[in-house]
Amino acid sequence: MSRQERHDRHVEEIERQVRQLRVVVTSGADLAARVPTCPDWSLEELVRHTGGALRWVDHMVRLRAPREVPEPEVPGYGGPVERGDAAALDAWLAEAGQLVVGALREAGPDTPVWTWAWERNTGFWARRVTHELTIHRADATLAAGLPYEVAPDVAADAIDEWLQIVEYVQRTQPDDAARELRGPGRTLHLHATDAPAGLDAEWVVELTEEGVVWRRGHEKADVALRGPLTEVLLAFYRRVTPDSGRLEVLGERELLEFWLERATFG
Repeated sequence: MSRQERHDRHVEEIERQVRQLRVVVTSGADLAARVPTCPDWSLEELVRHTGGALRWVDHMVRLRAPREVPEPEVPGYGGPVERGDAAALDAWLAEAGQLVVGALREAGPDTPVWTWAWERNTGFWARRVTHELTIHRADATLAAGLPYEVAPDVAADAIDEWLQIVEYVQRTQPDDAARELRGPGRTLHLHATDAPAGLDAEWVVELTEEGVVWRRGHEKADVALRGPLTEVLLAFYRRVTPDSGRLEVLGERELLEFWLERATFG
């Protein structure tokens, strides 16, 4: 798949994910309820955070911003003035989705723009927004007691990106908890048991003395996490526990817990 095709796929997915998150907002769920996977937030606060992030990215992409734009400078960042109004929150979220989709689609993947990470272009933001939505929609859906699903290619790429983030944090933030995710020679294996044909949904993660090294593939490891791809994704992001009933842990559970406690970005 070319860079443009990947970008188009991410933008398409952002559009879909916003529609699905809006379903949660308008489902009649209690907007004041705490979100179990983000306990500092209510459901409304989670949605406001997510919609604000969409507007922030839209603003930077439209400006071709060479440096980070402070959130207070982003028009409409905070959301509706009234709290607890599902219709107003839904309309604000819908507009945020339309804005960021339009900006990313117009910019394409290679337009230079500030990012916090290893790529400094709009393609980075299309991918990051996709997975920000993928996980926070899971937070919202689980809080509302609704079923959650995500496309297999999106779930697999979200795991890839998470591993890249851990690598990046190890290189650039020496005081972060991820610094402890080092060797010698400990390995983890993620194994999705329901991946469709043609999708390699297995990962091997090595904790070396220099830092995390990972690759797609099937290999023996010190600990393996096996189960449906969506469940593996949510466990890897600490949205469900490995004991959720649909996952299996084989080998050194302590190593998996060691990883989950320290790979905590986002």
